Amino acid sequence: MKYALVTGGSRGIGRAVCIKLAEMGYHVLINYLSNRDEALLTLEEVKKTGSDGTLLPFDVTKVEEVEKTMGGWQEQNSDAYIEVLVNNAGIRKDTLLMWMENSHWHDVLNTNLNSFFYVTRAVLKNMLVNKYGRIINVVSLSGLKGLPGQVNYSAAKAGVIGATKALAQEIGKKRVTVNAVAPGFIKTDMTKELNENELKNLIPLNRFGLPEEVADVVCFLASEKASYITGEVISVNGGLYT
Repeated sequence: MKYALVTGGSRGIGRAVCIKLAEMGYHVLINYLSNRDEALLTLEEVKKTGSDGTLLPFDVTKVEEVEKTMGGWQEQNSDAYIEVLVNNAGIRKDTLLMWMENSHWHDVLNTNLNSFFYVTRAVLKNMLVNKYGRIINVVSLSGLKGLPGQVNYSAAKAGVIGATKALAQEIGKKRVTVNAVAPGFIKTDMTKELNENELKNLIPLNRFGLPEEVADVVCFLASEKASYITGEVISVNGGLYT
């Protein structure tokens, strides 16, 4: 049995990634924080592919919770290891810096950047021991070019991009690759408050993307076909920023 872990897997891009990894034959560990009903819907879709999955609730911002949950899973599955990790969990709390509260900064950095460190560290050793692994970090257009009102989010995603490039160089000799996927405007709960009709005029392809289009790139990077790609950031933004 091959195992893949997707953080923030209950909705949006995370759900689409879970389903496509299941189609690739993975048993998918679906991480979520609080919305069990949505996570169960993701699990139902995973099972429809003929594969299987497991709900794995924990708070990616709390290192003790990450280590306890991942350590417990490993103890119960001593002959297995997680060979694909998709760091997808993320939040936005947009506001101009002059009005940004401490909580706006710390919550976004904790969820988008610190979680990368906590979760990746928890699964990395077994990837190195088995000399195979795929780590894919879902970042953002905001982390590449910066966006006004998103100083916190841009800082967090840019941090993950830097970490992606550094970690790829640390572990490449162990056949573990590390890449990032940077979505632009994608139709998810995170963008539902945006004015699509107005913003799509800025996009050469003249539309918002779909979660499945991001998931296709994530799962390509998770496959054997991407075995010579590491340390890269692939944009999925309809040509909005190149």
